[in-house]
Amino acid sequence: MSSRVIGFLLAVTIMLLGAVAWTVTSSQALGSITPVTPTYAKAFAVAELAKPTYTPSPIATIAPTETPTNTPEAVAEAVIVDSPIRAMAAESQAEVPVSYSSGKYILVDISEQHMYVYEGDLLVYSFIASTGMNNATRTGTFSVLDKIPNAYGATWDLWMPNWLGIYWAGSLENGIHALPILSNGATLWSGFLGSPISYGCVVLDTFDAQVLYEWAEVGVPVEIQW
Repeated sequence: MSSRVIGFLLAVTIMLLGAVAWTVTSSQALGSITPVTPTYAKAFAVAELAKPTYTPSPIATIAPTETPTNTPEAVAEAVIVDSPIRAMAAESQAEVPVSYSSGKYILVDISEQHMYVYEGDLLVYSFIASTGMNNATRTGTFSVLDKIPNAYGATWDLWMPNWLGIYWAGSLENGIHALPILSNGATLWSGFLGSPISYGCVVLDTFDAQVLYEWAEVGVPVEIQW
């Protein structure tokens, strides 16, 4: 074999060995690189926010200095002093027809001491209530007979804000109203809502009674059940 052929073969061999060495070195280098995970801009962000809290400002009330202790009559709450027309209605036991046309409806559950207020099938208000002691609140289906911003109960010298009359018992009328105000300005029964405490009426918290008074009109059905 001539020296020219030998030289050519040697050159080819050196080139092949170099290519192999470069391939091995490159593979090792690539294998040592940690893959980088690409990041993309997110279309949203998650933030943990503290739940807001609301503490209503306390309403200053005068502590009652007296509590009526006389036993209430079965279905007697208050004599409403308003006008001769009301006195005639009491004598005739006039009733306002129940009207379902507006879809409004008030349900009082004595066993739960709670009031549920509906418009159609929708529950719009849910109020803690107090009914009469010794089962003094009558059950049945009634209606709102009248609305008086601040009714006076002469029997116990009480003012009953946001009065909604619901049924007569002789010359006396039972109704739905806010916590009573004594003649000395004290709020009565403010710490007892949710328990039977009245003389026959359905008693609500002051704010709840105002909401209901503004919502209800004469004729709205009122059902009282056990």
